[in-house]
Amino acid sequence: MSEAKRLAGEKAIDYVEDGMVVGVGTGSTVAYFIDALGRIRDRIAGAVSSSEQSTARLKALGIEVLDANAAGPLKLYVDGADECDPHKRLIKGGGAALTREKIIAEASETFVCIIDPAKRVPVLGRFPLPVEVIPMARSLVARRILALTGGQPVWRDGVVTDNGNWILDVHNLAITDPVAMETALNQIPGVVSVGLFARRPADIVIVGGEPPQVL
Repeated sequence: MSEAKRLAGEKAIDYVEDGMVVGVGTGSTVAYFIDALGRIRDRIAGAVSSSEQSTARLKALGIEVLDANAAGPLKLYVDGADECDPHKRLIKGGGAALTREKIIAEASETFVCIIDPAKRVPVLGRFPLPVEVIPMARSLVARRILALTGGQPVWRDGVVTDNGNWILDVHNLAITDPVAMETALNQIPGVVSVGLFARRPADIVIVGGEPPQVL
């Protein structure tokens, strides 16, 4: 599967234009994109990163990492996903970077999602849905999620996000209306961000393979 990830990550370079500030996500597939970006670093103006992990990898390759506030609107964001449905709606957050990923996706004109074939699903929810929460609200949010969705929230013990928050992973969901669920979960006090990228889905999905498939 790593070969499929590499092919997807390298294909995304096709969308990078000269002089561009590139939004960069997090994860094992994105790592291949970052490596490919390093090979053309002289052609780009820099990157906006969604995690400390990606920031370190970008800097190690000599790519300047810019503050999102200073960069302003972005033309391109490239990131992976834990699941992708036929409408390019996603579950993200397996790497606990969902909030910053969602901010950069919102700031970007085009969101290119790079995945391996195993991430394609007919209905979102087989992969547990990550929800970033303020630590003091963990139990409250878990109770509300259970009542609202029937899913089983599990605290990702030992994981602290780059924002200093905690993650609840919601199991046993079949998300037939991702936009409605994203909206409802966002209203729970203490929720920072929900790993559903449905209101703002991907614009382009690249599925790794020989050759890569562009959706």
